[in-house]
Amino acid sequence: MVLETFVLIGVIISHDDVLSTVEFNLNPAVNGGPAMAVIQNSAIPCEIAVGKKIYVVKDKSMEHAQITCEVDSK
Repeated sequence: MVLETFVLIGVIISHDDVLSTVEFNLNPAVNGGPAMAVIQNSAIPCEIAVGKKIYVVKDKSMEHAQITCEVDSK
């Protein structure tokens, strides 16, 4: 079985003026648990706040993964 699409669900757990620390979980969940990443704030296309969700999506038709943000339902 070859993985053709993945979605990482991340939650910003801390940030400063330049970098954010994000905890990622794979969707669908597989064994291995969460992973941590440090990402430049400029790569996150939304307001940066602790607890904010971001998504990293990559499909086989895409050259690079894309970071998107949770849609506010307000």
